[in-house]
Amino acid sequence: MGSSSTNPTATDLSRSTAARPRLLDRAAEEEYAKLLTKPIMKKRGFLPSGRDGYQECDLFSGHWMRDMEQPLYTSKSCPLIGDSRNCFLNGRVDTDFLKWRWQPDTCQISRFNPKLFLEIVRGKSMAFIGDSVARNHMESLLCLLYQGEIPLSIYWSEDGRIAKYHFPNHNFTLMVLWTTFLVQDDEIISHGSKTDNYTLHLDKVHEVWIKQLPSTLDYAIISGGHWFFQRRFYLYQGGALIGCVSCSEPDIPKYDSTFALRMSIRTALKYTERFKGITTVLRTFSPGHFENGGWNAGGSCIRTSPLHELADAYKLISTYNETMELRGVQLQELERAKRRGVEERRLLALDVTRAMLVRPDGHPDVHFGNVWKRGSHDCVHWCLPGPIDAWNDLFFATLLKGTV
Repeated sequence: MGSSSTNPTATDLSRSTAARPRLLDRAAEEEYAKLLTKPIMKKRGFLPSGRDGYQECDLFSGHWMRDMEQPLYTSKSCPLIGDSRNCFLNGRVDTDFLKWRWQPDTCQISRFNPKLFLEIVRGKSMAFIGDSVARNHMESLLCLLYQGEIPLSIYWSEDGRIAKYHFPNHNFTLMVLWTTFLVQDDEIISHGSKTDNYTLHLDKVHEVWIKQLPSTLDYAIISGGHWFFQRRFYLYQGGALIGCVSCSEPDIPKYDSTFALRMSIRTALKYTERFKGITTVLRTFSPGHFENGGWNAGGSCIRTSPLHELADAYKLISTYNETMELRGVQLQELERAKRRGVEERRLLALDVTRAMLVRPDGHPDVHFGNVWKRGSHDCVHWCLPGPIDAWNDLFFATLLKGTV
């Protein structure tokens, strides 16, 4: 599945020329690269092995291929799966959606190896920062790593929005910070009731960043997007109102939702510059797959196998163009951050959007165990185990590709 011509905002991701911190010595880097990827396109000019062929591989252009191997974990081998993502616990019985593996067109990547990953992040700290899909992603990584070492839970907020785990044998700390919009937000209250409309301070990261992130941070995985739509926003910079999204006041400048998302990502990426030697990864938008209605209008996601190609997703998903636009905005902001030329920082893309557009089969649908929302369908989050585990295959490969 190659780049789609329907995406006018797709960005050519050139490698940053800024100095990057090293994860391992050169010999170890080469060994890890060989383990994770084997170029298979010699006739297209790629080398049969080694770092140069690996660098030429576009990890995010590819297809889903059959893989009959069992998932690396189950709800029994990973007791840390959140109830709402534990689809089998909540009654899902089909398993075909587990029997597919992401395959780039120009190289092969191995299944996730928890022991190798833990060795690379030994003595490090890693934070997933974003909305509940960021937590979904972190839980996938947590379950994969659980197969290499059982972590200790060192902090869990009452609402579940902040969680921290420590892997003592590797002195590795993994955390998730649920910040709905990345930046500081305040929900608007009207007549004593919540409105699901917000003020956003586009130049200030959410206070949870400041309160919960350690003074030194080695990896930040930033994502977001789902909450920026179908809501009204009043946008502030420098403490002053600069505009709004979906408001009706005639004297306030109007912006669209992508502007609010763009500025939030820009602020988030800039904030990570304060961490010397950090690797910041921007994960692109993960689409929902509601059919026959939206999330609040009876939409569902009952498919049990992937779509064949992006063209099928274009026909199926009413928000396809919007999804690709969001991806384009995110990649543009990543490139903008690279041009700032901050030394001792790596900026990497985890471009999962196109791969996930063709996986409507990977969502919980009704199998998410929320007794307060019976009859609702979750077509945004992803079952664990499930297609989201491929994000961590790609995450690991992306970290190594940015190093070797």
